[in-house]
Amino acid sequence: MKNFSLRSLLKGLMIFLSVGIAAYAFSYFTFKEQNLLASKAKELLTSIFYRTSFYVHAGFGAISLFIGGWQFIKRFRRRYTTLHRNAGKVYVIAVMLSSLAGLIIAFNANGGIIPVIGFISLAILWLITDIQAYQTIRGGDVKGHEQWMIRNYALTFAAVTLRLWIPVLQIFFKLTFLEAYQIVAWLCWIPNLLVAEAIIYSLRKPKLQLAEK
Repeated sequence: MKNFSLRSLLKGLMIFLSVGIAAYAFSYFTFKEQNLLASKAKELLTSIFYRTSFYVHAGFGAISLFIGGWQFIKRFRRRYTTLHRNAGKVYVIAVMLSSLAGLIIAFNANGGIIPVIGFISLAILWLITDIQAYQTIRGGDVKGHEQWMIRNYALTFAAVTLRLWIPVLQIFFKLTFLEAYQIVAWLCWIPNLLVAEAIIYSLRKPKLQLAEK
């Protein structure tokens, strides 16, 4: 019962944070040069290609962030099977578009080559795990699909952890924004993937123990 309550609490927190950051991402659609956009060079801001890529990334990223968390609630999946499947299709398409757009804008990440490589790696892995999640469910492999979705949403959730880590690095480690940004380009997703693998292992563990017996 305690484990169940803790899992429910963590899932609730995950959804709460996801919805909050999704709403924050939609704030960019006032089309004002605010937040991250305000730190970009004027040449980028006048580039239709960059701005289109940015808004595609922000918009579809927000959609995937909002949808994804609810997909992990068993009661929702069992009670609203058709909705779960349709939402899953929207999620897969949203991640695909946002990751491709994210790959484009990653080449102009603030802070130099370190965050550029970090965000490029994130975009590529986000796309790969999205494709794997889609292919496994198309092949009827429900367990494989679940595992790839856990990995994929861990990368989607990087939008949340990025915004949690930056103030931590600035307040407790006295780093400047750019110094924190260089670190968070990796810190926002690598620990997420490690947690995802730990969750996948815990789901496999009962079967592994039975196999050993």
